[in-house]
Amino acid sequence: MPNMSLEKVKMPEQAPDIRNKNFKEVATGYTAEMAIEEAGRCLNCKHKPCVNGCPVNVRIPEFIAEVAKGDFLAAYKVITTTNALPAVCGRVCPQESQCESKCVRGLKGEPVAIGRLERFVADWYMENGKDEIVKPESNGKKVAIVGSGPSGLACAGDLAKLGYDVSIFEAFHTAGGVLVYGIPEFRLPKTIVQKEIDKLSAMGVKVMTNMVIGKVLSVDELIDDMGFDAVFIGSGAGLPSFMGIEGEALVGVYSANEYLTRINLMKAYIENYDTPIKNSKAVAVVGGGNVAMDAARCAKRLGAEVYIVYRRSEEEMPARLEEIHHAKEEGIQFKLLTNPVKIVNDGTGKVCGIECLEMELGEPDASGRRRPVAKEGSNFVIDVDTVVMSIGTSPNPLIRSTTKGLETNKKGCLIVNEDTMQTTREGIYAGGDAVTGAATVILAMGAGKKAAESIHEYLKNK
Repeated sequence: MPNMSLEKVKMPEQAPDIRNKNFKEVATGYTAEMAIEEAGRCLNCKHKPCVNGCPVNVRIPEFIAEVAKGDFLAAYKVITTTNALPAVCGRVCPQESQCESKCVRGLKGEPVAIGRLERFVADWYMENGKDEIVKPESNGKKVAIVGSGPSGLACAGDLAKLGYDVSIFEAFHTAGGVLVYGIPEFRLPKTIVQKEIDKLSAMGVKVMTNMVIGKVLSVDELIDDMGFDAVFIGSGAGLPSFMGIEGEALVGVYSANEYLTRINLMKAYIENYDTPIKNSKAVAVVGGGNVAMDAARCAKRLGAEVYIVYRRSEEEMPARLEEIHHAKEEGIQFKLLTNPVKIVNDGTGKVCGIECLEMELGEPDASGRRRPVAKEGSNFVIDVDTVVMSIGTSPNPLIRSTTKGLETNKKGCLIVNEDTMQTTREGIYAGGDAVTGAATVILAMGAGKKAAESIHEYLKNK
Protein backbone atom coordinates (compact mmCIF):
# COMPACT_ATOMS: atom_id res chain seq x y z
CA MET A 1 0.00 0.00 0.00
CA PRO A 2 1.31 3.48 -0.84
CA ASN A 3 1.98 5.96 1.94
CA MET A 4 -1.00 8.33 1.63
CA SER A 5 0.30 10.98 4.04
CA LEU A 6 -0.49 14.47 2.72
CA GLU A 7 2.85 15.79 3.97
CA LYS A 8 6.43 15.11 2.93
CA VAL A 9 8.75 13.42 5.37
CA LYS A 10 10.42 16.37 7.06
CA MET A 11 14.06 16.97 6.20
CA PRO A 12 16.32 17.13 9.29
CA GLU A 13 18.30 20.38 9.50
CA GLN A 14 20.43 22.43 11.86
CA ALA A 15 18.54 24.73 14.23
CA PRO A 16 18.43 28.32 12.90
CA ASP A 17 20.29 29.89 15.84
CA ILE A 18 23.13 27.38 15.37
CA ARG A 19 23.41 27.25 11.58
CA ASN A 20 23.46 31.04 11.17
CA LYS A 21 26.89 31.02 12.81
CA ASN A 22 28.54 28.31 10.69
CA PHE A 23 28.97 27.32 7.06
CA LYS A 24 28.05 23.66 7.51
CA GLU A 25 25.21 22.29 5.41
CA VAL A 26 21.79 23.44 6.66
CA ALA A 27 19.84 20.30 5.73
CA THR A 28 21.43 17.11 7.03
CA GLY A 29 19.60 14.69 4.71
CA TYR A 30 17.23 11.75 5.00
CA THR A 31 18.10 8.51 6.74
CA ALA A 32 17.42 5.30 4.79
CA GLU A 33 14.23 4.79 6.77
CA MET A 34 13.02 8.31 5.97
CA ALA A 35 13.82 7.88 2.27
CA ILE A 36 11.90 4.59 2.05
CA GLU A 37 8.92 6.14 3.85
CA GLU A 38 8.85 9.16 1.53
CA ALA A 39 9.33 7.01 -1.58
CA GLY A 40 6.17 5.15 -0.56
CA ARG A 41 4.18 8.32 -1.27
CA CYS A 42 4.87 8.03 -5.03
CA LEU A 43 1.90 6.65 -6.99
CA ASN A 44 4.08 5.66 -9.99
CA CYS A 45 1.66 7.46 -12.32
CA LYS A 46 1.19 5.96 -15.77
CA HIS A 47 1.86 9.23 -17.62
CA LYS A 48 4.79 10.32 -15.37
CA PRO A 49 4.08 14.10 -15.40
CA CYS A 50 7.04 14.72 -13.08
CA VAL A 51 9.48 13.53 -15.77
CA ASN A 52 8.17 16.17 -18.18
CA GLY A 53 8.85 18.80 -15.51
CA CYS A 54 12.55 17.87 -15.32
CA PRO A 55 14.87 19.62 -17.82
CA VAL A 56 17.05 16.48 -18.08
CA ASN A 57 14.11 14.03 -17.91
CA VAL A 58 15.26 12.02 -14.91
CA ARG A 59 13.24 8.78 -14.80
CA ILE A 60 11.69 9.84 -11.51
CA PRO A 61 9.04 7.18 -10.75
CA GLU A 62 11.53 4.45 -11.66
CA PHE A 63 14.25 5.61 -9.29
CA ILE A 64 11.75 6.27 -6.50
CA ALA A 65 10.36 2.75 -6.90
CA GLU A 66 13.86 1.39 -6.30
CA VAL A 67 14.23 3.59 -3.21
CA ALA A 68 10.92 2.23 -1.89
CA LYS A 69 12.35 -1.28 -2.23
CA GLY A 70 15.55 -0.24 -0.45
CA ASP A 71 17.69 -0.83 -3.55
CA PHE A 72 19.58 2.46 -3.49
CA LEU A 73 22.26 1.32 -5.94
CA ALA A 74 19.60 0.55 -8.55
CA ALA A 75 18.02 3.94 -7.87
CA TYR A 76 21.38 5.66 -8.48
CA LYS A 77 21.88 3.82 -11.75
CA VAL A 78 18.43 4.94 -12.94
CA ILE A 79 19.08 8.60 -12.07
CA THR A 80 22.50 8.73 -13.69
CA THR A 81 21.26 7.51 -17.05
CA THR A 82 20.16 11.13 -17.61
CA ASN A 83 21.63 13.21 -14.77
CA ALA A 84 25.36 13.28 -14.15
CA LEU A 85 25.14 15.55 -11.08
CA PRO A 86 22.40 14.15 -8.80
CA ALA A 87 24.04 15.25 -5.54
CA VAL A 88 24.15 18.80 -6.88
CA CYS A 89 20.65 18.83 -8.36
CA GLY A 90 19.12 17.25 -5.27
CA ARG A 91 20.36 20.26 -3.30
CA VAL A 92 20.01 23.31 -5.52
CA CYS A 93 17.34 22.61 -8.16
CA PRO A 94 14.02 24.47 -7.75
CA GLN A 95 12.02 21.23 -7.69
CA GLU A 96 8.95 23.10 -6.47
CA SER A 97 8.64 24.82 -9.86
CA GLN A 98 9.82 21.88 -11.97
CA CYS A 99 9.31 18.15 -11.30
CA GLU A 100 7.44 18.49 -8.01
CA SER A 101 5.06 21.08 -9.48
CA LYS A 102 3.75 18.32 -11.79
CA CYS A 103 3.36 15.68 -9.06
CA VAL A 104 -0.19 14.36 -8.72
CA ARG A 105 0.20 14.08 -4.94
CA GLY A 106 0.49 17.86 -4.88
CA LEU A 107 -3.17 18.25 -5.86
CA LYS A 108 -4.39 17.31 -2.37
CA GLY A 109 -1.34 17.85 -0.23
CA GLU A 110 2.42 18.17 -0.64
CA PRO A 111 4.09 16.61 -3.69
CA VAL A 112 6.55 13.76 -3.31
CA ALA A 113 9.93 15.09 -2.11
CA ILE A 114 11.70 14.24 -5.36
CA GLY A 115 14.69 16.49 -4.71
CA ARG A 116 15.26 15.14 -1.22
CA LEU A 117 15.13 11.58 -2.51
CA GLU A 118 17.55 12.36 -5.34
CA ARG A 119 19.96 13.89 -2.84
CA PHE A 120 19.65 10.87 -0.53
CA VAL A 121 20.42 8.42 -3.34
CA ALA A 122 23.42 10.42 -4.53
CA ASP A 123 24.80 10.81 -1.00
CA TRP A 124 24.26 7.10 -0.29
CA TYR A 125 26.24 6.24 -3.40
CA MET A 126 29.10 8.56 -2.46
CA GLU A 127 29.39 6.75 0.88
CA ASN A 128 28.67 3.19 -0.21
CA GLY A 129 29.04 2.89 -3.97
CA LYS A 130 32.10 2.13 -6.02
CA ASP A 131 32.71 4.02 -9.22
CA GLU A 132 33.70 1.77 -12.06
CA ILE A 133 34.86 4.41 -14.47
CA VAL A 134 36.03 3.14 -17.83
CA LYS A 135 37.90 5.54 -20.06
CA PRO A 136 36.18 5.22 -23.46
CA GLU A 137 38.18 4.43 -26.56
CA SER A 138 39.08 7.63 -28.40
CA ASN A 139 37.25 8.43 -31.62
CA GLY A 140 40.07 10.79 -32.64
CA LYS A 141 38.09 14.03 -32.45
CA LYS A 142 38.64 16.95 -30.08
CA VAL A 143 36.08 19.25 -28.42
CA ALA A 144 36.85 22.32 -26.32
CA ILE A 145 34.51 23.33 -23.49
CA VAL A 146 34.70 26.96 -22.34
CA GLY A 147 33.64 27.12 -18.69
CA SER A 148 33.34 24.40 -16.06
CA GLY A 149 29.93 25.28 -14.65
CA PRO A 150 26.92 22.96 -14.85
CA SER A 151 26.39 23.28 -18.62
CA GLY A 152 30.07 22.72 -19.38
CA LEU A 153 30.35 19.73 -17.03
CA ALA A 154 27.22 18.11 -18.46
CA CYS A 155 28.41 18.61 -22.04
CA ALA A 156 31.91 17.37 -21.25
CA GLY A 157 30.65 14.24 -19.50
CA ASP A 158 28.34 13.18 -22.32
CA LEU A 159 30.98 13.78 -24.99
CA ALA A 160 33.67 11.94 -23.04
CA LYS A 161 31.42 8.88 -22.83
CA LEU A 162 31.23 8.96 -26.64
CA GLY A 163 35.02 8.84 -27.00
CA TYR A 164 35.77 12.50 -27.67
CA ASP A 165 39.02 14.08 -26.48
CA VAL A 166 37.51 16.79 -24.28
CA SER A 167 39.35 19.77 -22.79
CA ILE A 168 37.69 22.21 -20.36
CA PHE A 169 39.05 25.77 -20.18
CA GLU A 170 38.14 27.47 -16.87
CA ALA A 171 38.85 31.14 -16.14
CA PHE A 172 39.12 30.74 -12.37
CA HIS A 173 41.82 28.85 -10.45
CA THR A 174 39.30 26.16 -9.44
CA ALA A 175 36.87 24.26 -11.65
CA GLY A 176 33.13 24.19 -10.98
CA GLY A 177 31.88 27.58 -12.15
CA VAL A 178 28.88 28.93 -10.27
CA LEU A 179 28.72 25.67 -8.29
CA VAL A 180 31.87 26.72 -6.42
CA TYR A 181 31.94 30.52 -6.59
CA GLY A 182 28.24 31.33 -6.35
CA ILE A 183 26.49 28.75 -4.16
CA PRO A 184 27.48 28.80 -0.48
CA GLU A 185 28.98 25.83 1.31
CA PHE A 186 25.92 25.55 3.56
CA ARG A 187 23.77 24.81 0.50
CA LEU A 188 26.26 22.87 -1.63
CA PRO A 189 29.46 21.48 -0.08
CA LYS A 190 32.37 21.95 -2.46
CA THR A 191 33.65 18.42 -1.87
CA ILE A 192 30.59 17.18 -3.76
CA VAL A 193 31.39 19.33 -6.79
CA GLN A 194 35.03 18.22 -6.74
CA LYS A 195 34.03 14.54 -6.76
CA GLU A 196 32.01 15.11 -9.92
CA ILE A 197 34.95 16.86 -11.57
CA ASP A 198 37.28 14.05 -10.49
CA LYS A 199 34.98 11.58 -12.28
CA LEU A 200 35.36 13.54 -15.51
CA SER A 201 39.14 13.58 -15.11
CA ALA A 202 39.10 9.80 -14.64
CA MET A 203 37.25 9.53 -17.97
CA GLY A 204 40.06 11.44 -19.65
CA VAL A 205 38.62 14.98 -19.63
CA LYS A 206 41.41 17.55 -19.29
CA VAL A 207 40.61 20.50 -16.99
CA MET A 208 42.74 23.61 -17.46
CA THR A 209 42.28 26.47 -14.98
CA ASN A 210 43.33 30.14 -15.16
CA MET A 211 42.40 30.05 -18.85
CA VAL A 212 40.42 33.18 -19.65
CA ILE A 213 39.15 32.54 -23.16
CA GLY A 214 39.23 35.82 -25.03
CA LYS A 215 42.42 36.84 -23.24
CA VAL A 216 44.79 33.88 -22.90
CA LEU A 217 43.36 32.21 -25.99
CA SER A 218 40.54 33.09 -28.35
CA VAL A 219 37.86 30.72 -29.58
CA ASP A 220 39.32 31.11 -33.07
CA GLU A 221 42.73 29.98 -31.80
CA LEU A 222 41.17 26.91 -30.20
CA ILE A 223 39.88 25.91 -33.63
CA ASP A 224 42.53 27.24 -36.02
CA ASP A 225 45.71 26.71 -34.00
CA MET A 226 44.90 23.97 -31.49
CA GLY A 227 42.85 21.77 -33.80
CA PHE A 228 39.60 21.44 -31.89
CA ASP A 229 36.81 20.13 -34.10
CA ALA A 230 34.03 21.88 -32.15
CA VAL A 231 33.66 24.29 -29.24
CA PHE A 232 30.97 24.53 -26.56
CA ILE A 233 30.66 27.88 -24.77
CA GLY A 234 29.29 27.55 -21.24
CA SER A 235 30.88 30.64 -19.77
CA GLY A 236 27.90 31.71 -17.67
CA ALA A 237 26.62 35.17 -16.88
CA GLY A 238 29.15 36.69 -14.54
CA LEU A 239 28.92 40.38 -15.42
CA PRO A 240 27.10 42.10 -12.52
CA SER A 241 24.48 44.81 -12.87
CA PHE A 242 24.30 47.95 -10.76
CA MET A 243 21.53 50.49 -10.20
CA GLY A 244 23.43 53.58 -11.33
CA ILE A 245 22.69 55.45 -8.08
CA GLU A 246 25.01 57.79 -6.19
CA GLY A 247 27.57 56.06 -3.97
CA GLU A 248 28.00 52.76 -5.80
CA ALA A 249 31.77 53.42 -6.07
CA LEU A 250 32.22 53.76 -2.29
CA VAL A 251 34.38 51.38 -0.25
CA GLY A 252 32.03 48.74 1.11
CA VAL A 253 29.88 48.30 -2.01
CA TYR A 254 30.11 44.89 -3.68
CA SER A 255 28.37 43.07 -6.46
CA ALA A 256 26.87 39.82 -5.20
CA ASN A 257 29.22 37.97 -7.57
CA GLU A 258 32.34 39.46 -5.98
CA TYR A 259 30.99 39.07 -2.46
CA LEU A 260 30.07 35.41 -2.91
CA THR A 261 33.25 34.59 -4.86
CA ARG A 262 35.42 35.94 -2.06
CA ILE A 263 33.46 33.94 0.52
CA ASN A 264 32.77 30.69 -1.31
CA LEU A 265 35.70 30.16 -3.67
CA MET A 266 38.41 32.18 -1.93
CA LYS A 267 37.38 31.15 1.62
CA ALA A 268 37.20 34.69 3.01
CA TYR A 269 35.30 33.36 6.02
CA ILE A 270 38.46 31.54 7.15
CA GLU A 271 40.81 33.96 8.92
CA ASN A 272 44.10 32.63 7.55
CA TYR A 273 42.98 32.97 3.89
CA ASP A 274 44.33 36.09 2.21
CA THR A 275 41.04 37.05 0.53
CA PRO A 276 39.42 39.38 3.04
CA ILE A 277 36.12 41.17 2.74
CA LYS A 278 35.09 44.12 4.87
CA ASN A 279 34.54 43.20 8.53
CA SER A 280 30.95 44.34 8.36
CA LYS A 281 28.67 45.14 11.28
CA ALA A 282 25.56 45.84 9.19
CA VAL A 283 24.90 44.72 5.58
CA ALA A 284 22.16 45.65 3.12
CA VAL A 285 21.63 43.18 0.28
CA VAL A 286 19.67 44.74 -2.58
CA GLY A 287 17.55 42.22 -4.51
CA GLY A 288 15.09 39.40 -4.00
CA GLY A 289 16.45 36.39 -5.87
CA ASN A 290 18.31 33.27 -4.75
CA VAL A 291 21.66 35.03 -5.10
CA ALA A 292 20.47 37.79 -2.78
CA MET A 293 19.41 35.17 -0.22
CA ASP A 294 22.81 33.47 -0.51
CA ALA A 295 24.68 36.75 0.01
CA ALA A 296 22.50 37.75 2.95
CA ARG A 297 22.83 34.37 4.66
CA CYS A 298 26.62 34.45 4.19
CA ALA A 299 26.79 37.94 5.71
CA LYS A 300 24.77 36.74 8.70
CA ARG A 301 27.20 33.88 9.26
CA LEU A 302 30.06 36.39 9.22
CA GLY A 303 28.47 38.14 12.20
CA ALA A 304 26.65 41.09 10.62
CA GLU A 305 23.18 42.50 11.11
CA VAL A 306 21.62 41.87 7.70
CA TYR A 307 18.80 43.47 5.72
CA ILE A 308 17.25 42.30 2.46
CA VAL A 309 16.14 45.42 0.57
CA TYR A 310 13.59 44.63 -2.14
CA ARG A 311 11.36 47.01 -4.04
CA ARG A 312 8.40 44.67 -4.41
CA SER A 313 6.46 42.58 -1.89
CA GLU A 314 7.39 39.09 -0.72
CA GLU A 315 4.83 37.59 -3.11
CA GLU A 316 6.84 38.88 -6.09
CA MET A 317 10.22 37.69 -4.81
CA PRO A 318 11.86 35.35 -7.37
CA ALA A 319 13.85 33.44 -4.72
CA ARG A 320 12.85 29.91 -3.77
CA LEU A 321 10.35 29.77 -0.92
CA GLU A 322 12.75 27.51 0.97
CA GLU A 323 15.53 30.10 0.76
CA ILE A 324 13.26 32.91 1.95
CA HIS A 325 12.02 30.73 4.81
CA HIS A 326 15.56 29.82 5.86
CA ALA A 327 16.71 33.44 5.69
CA LYS A 328 13.88 34.57 7.95
CA GLU A 329 14.55 31.76 10.42
CA GLU A 330 18.20 32.81 10.57
CA GLY A 331 17.34 36.34 11.66
CA ILE A 332 17.69 38.29 8.42
CA GLN A 333 15.42 41.35 8.30
CA PHE A 334 13.30 41.93 5.19
CA LYS A 335 12.78 45.53 4.10
CA LEU A 336 10.10 44.98 1.47
CA LEU A 337 8.51 47.63 -0.80
CA THR A 338 11.76 49.50 -0.31
CA ASN A 339 13.91 50.91 -3.12
CA PRO A 340 17.45 52.32 -2.71
CA VAL A 341 18.06 55.78 -4.15
CA LYS A 342 21.51 56.59 -2.73
CA ILE A 343 24.39 54.95 -0.86
CA VAL A 344 25.51 57.33 1.86
CA ASN A 345 29.17 58.45 2.17
CA ASP A 346 30.62 58.78 5.66
CA GLY A 347 32.86 61.59 4.42
CA THR A 348 35.94 59.40 3.91
CA GLY A 349 34.73 57.43 0.89
CA LYS A 350 33.18 54.59 2.86
CA VAL A 351 29.59 53.42 3.20
CA CYS A 352 27.66 54.54 6.28
CA GLY A 353 24.08 53.97 5.14
CA ILE A 354 21.66 53.35 2.30
CA GLU A 355 18.92 55.86 1.57
CA CYS A 356 15.65 54.33 0.41
CA LEU A 357 12.14 55.21 -0.68
CA GLU A 358 8.99 53.38 0.39
CA MET A 359 7.15 51.81 -2.54
CA GLU A 360 3.64 50.61 -3.34
CA LEU A 361 2.56 48.18 -6.03
CA GLY A 362 0.85 49.43 -9.17
CA GLU A 363 -0.17 47.64 -12.38
CA PRO A 364 1.70 44.52 -13.62
CA ASP A 365 4.74 45.10 -15.84
CA ALA A 366 6.04 42.97 -18.73
CA SER A 367 7.19 40.25 -16.30
CA GLY A 368 3.67 39.90 -14.92
CA ARG A 369 4.66 41.26 -11.53
CA ARG A 370 3.05 44.42 -10.23
CA ARG A 371 5.22 47.45 -10.90
CA PRO A 372 6.57 49.21 -7.79
CA VAL A 373 5.73 52.93 -7.57
CA ALA A 374 7.56 55.29 -5.22
CA LYS A 375 5.81 57.15 -2.40
CA GLU A 376 7.05 60.71 -2.73
CA GLY A 377 8.74 62.10 0.37
CA SER A 378 9.04 58.72 2.08
CA ASN A 379 12.86 58.74 2.13
CA PHE A 380 14.60 57.05 5.04
CA VAL A 381 18.12 55.73 5.76
CA ILE A 382 19.17 52.28 6.92
CA ASP A 383 22.47 52.47 8.82
CA VAL A 384 24.85 49.96 7.22
CA ASP A 385 28.57 49.83 6.45
CA THR A 386 28.29 47.36 3.53
CA VAL A 387 25.99 47.15 0.52
CA VAL A 388 25.75 44.09 -1.75
CA MET A 389 24.07 44.62 -5.10
CA SER A 390 22.20 41.52 -6.28
CA ILE A 391 19.99 42.79 -9.09
CA GLY A 392 21.05 40.49 -11.90
CA THR A 393 23.93 39.57 -14.17
CA SER A 394 24.61 39.24 -17.88
CA PRO A 395 27.22 37.36 -19.96
CA ASN A 396 30.69 38.86 -20.04
CA PRO A 397 31.26 40.42 -23.49
CA LEU A 398 34.84 39.12 -23.69
CA ILE A 399 34.14 35.99 -25.75
CA ARG A 400 31.65 37.51 -28.17
CA SER A 401 33.91 40.53 -28.74
CA THR A 402 36.93 38.36 -29.59
CA THR A 403 35.23 35.71 -31.73
CA LYS A 404 34.23 36.09 -35.36
CA GLY A 405 30.65 35.37 -36.36
CA LEU A 406 28.94 35.11 -32.97
CA GLU A 407 25.67 37.02 -32.76
CA THR A 408 24.03 38.08 -29.49
CA ASN A 409 20.71 39.54 -28.44
CA LYS A 410 20.23 42.96 -26.84
CA LYS A 411 21.07 41.49 -23.42
CA GLY A 412 24.42 40.21 -24.66
CA CYS A 413 23.35 36.54 -24.62
CA LEU A 414 24.56 34.29 -27.43
CA ILE A 415 21.94 33.47 -30.04
CA VAL A 416 21.56 29.73 -30.64
CA ASN A 417 19.32 27.34 -32.51
CA GLU A 418 17.21 26.05 -29.63
CA ASP A 419 16.96 22.58 -31.18
CA THR A 420 20.71 22.09 -31.57
CA MET A 421 22.31 24.78 -29.35
CA GLN A 422 24.52 25.79 -32.29
CA THR A 423 25.44 29.47 -32.36
CA THR A 424 25.40 31.60 -35.48
CA ARG A 425 28.73 30.07 -36.39
CA GLU A 426 29.12 26.48 -37.56
CA GLY A 427 30.93 24.21 -35.12
CA ILE A 428 30.46 26.51 -32.14
CA TYR A 429 27.73 25.65 -29.64
CA ALA A 430 26.61 27.34 -26.44
CA GLY A 431 24.32 26.79 -23.48
CA GLY A 432 23.51 27.74 -19.92
CA ASP A 433 23.55 31.30 -18.63
CA ALA A 434 25.68 32.48 -21.59
CA VAL A 435 22.53 31.89 -23.68
CA THR A 436 19.63 32.37 -21.26
CA GLY A 437 21.05 34.88 -18.81
CA ALA A 438 21.09 33.88 -15.14
CA ALA A 439 18.92 30.76 -14.72
CA THR A 440 19.00 27.43 -12.86
CA VAL A 441 21.65 24.73 -12.61
CA ILE A 442 19.39 22.06 -14.09
CA LEU A 443 18.40 24.20 -17.09
CA ALA A 444 22.09 24.79 -17.78
CA MET A 445 22.76 21.06 -17.55
CA GLY A 446 19.90 20.34 -19.94
CA ALA A 447 21.41 22.74 -22.46
CA GLY A 448 24.83 21.14 -22.10
CA LYS A 449 23.40 17.68 -22.70
CA LYS A 450 21.46 18.85 -25.75
CA ALA A 451 24.59 20.50 -27.15
CA ALA A 452 26.59 17.30 -26.64
CA GLU A 453 24.06 15.37 -28.73
CA SER A 454 24.24 17.99 -31.47
CA ILE A 455 28.02 18.14 -31.45
CA HIS A 456 28.13 14.35 -31.78
CA GLU A 457 25.77 14.43 -34.77
CA TYR A 458 27.74 17.29 -36.34
CA LEU A 459 31.15 15.61 -35.98
CA LYS A 460 29.87 12.15 -36.81
CA ASN A 461 28.67 13.40 -40.18
CA LYS A 462 31.46 15.87 -40.86
